[in-house]
Amino acid sequence: MVVVLVQSPVPESHKQAHSPESHKQAHSPESHKEAWNRFHWLRNFVAGGVAGCCAKSTVAPLDRVKILLQAQNRHYRHLGVFSTLVEVPRKEGFLGLYKGNGAMMLRIFPYGAIQFTSFEKYRKILNVQMGFTSSAHRLLAGSMAGITAVLCTYPLDMVRARLAFQVKGDHVYEGILHAFRVIYRQEGGFKGFYHGLTPTIIGMTPYAGVSFFTFGTLKSFGLDYAPSLLGKPSADNPNVLVLKTPVNLMCGGIAGAFAQTISYPLDVARRRMQLSTLLPNSENFGSLRQTLQTVYRQDGVKRGLYRGLTLNYIRCIPSQAVAFTIYEIMRQLLHLN
Repeated sequence: MVVVLVQSPVPESHKQAHSPESHKQAHSPESHKEAWNRFHWLRNFVAGGVAGCCAKSTVAPLDRVKILLQAQNRHYRHLGVFSTLVEVPRKEGFLGLYKGNGAMMLRIFPYGAIQFTSFEKYRKILNVQMGFTSSAHRLLAGSMAGITAVLCTYPLDMVRARLAFQVKGDHVYEGILHAFRVIYRQEGGFKGFYHGLTPTIIGMTPYAGVSFFTFGTLKSFGLDYAPSLLGKPSADNPNVLVLKTPVNLMCGGIAGAFAQTISYPLDVARRRMQLSTLLPNSENFGSLRQTLQTVYRQDGVKRGLYRGLTLNYIRCIPSQAVAFTIYEIMRQLLHLN
């Protein structure tokens, strides 16, 4: 009796799964690169968040003074920018300059992360898929990114403004969570957290658009016409040119100053509306138009609509300079180029 042994064929998928070639492929540089690329959005998110936090921490004392002057706080309304910077530590201690900064950090990380991440996404859609020119797509993408970030983080901005406006011995809110509870209970639920959203959106459209547009245009101009003088190879990709750090700081500062000049009156109106329940004649700050008219009638252009602009130049130049520069550095550290 002859027994014939027939070896059953091994399924092709099984061969591939256990072959040396498949093992090498699973651990190949290409597979690691593919896995790394899957987290591109997350790395971009972190880069934007870190950039925003660094920028705002740099100018937190100036932000506090700006809010006090914009909304005419009764304790400091008779003072100027620099005298207020001196008076706040004397009256409230050094940490008084950072009042509300905890809420700011809770807001600014997601704000910066969403803004930079959505800008990159919108820019690609507008430029690659819709065929907008380089100038137009930067302006539109920046505006859309700013609006997206505002909508996602506005309640935190509201709470931060309320906390920063308070003066020692004259507190309404005990902290971030208490402020959330009080606003929710006393100002119409979630609607209360979005008071002043309209001027914020309207103001953010030109501000973010002009800021990203100006920085992107200056960056492209510098790298196109003076690459050896102003640029250097990216640390994570030698084939990509990036601006040198001092040039990056300068371009970011110019972008911030230009954008602030255009949108500042709307920023003043936003703060007045956010703080309306803490101000006398709060009924005059119900809408954007009404708020702008009230501020203009009461204080005029220089001391009303543009009150604190000098301080804003002082704070926005280093803030935007740091934001754009840290973002570019984080892009290299996280291999986004």
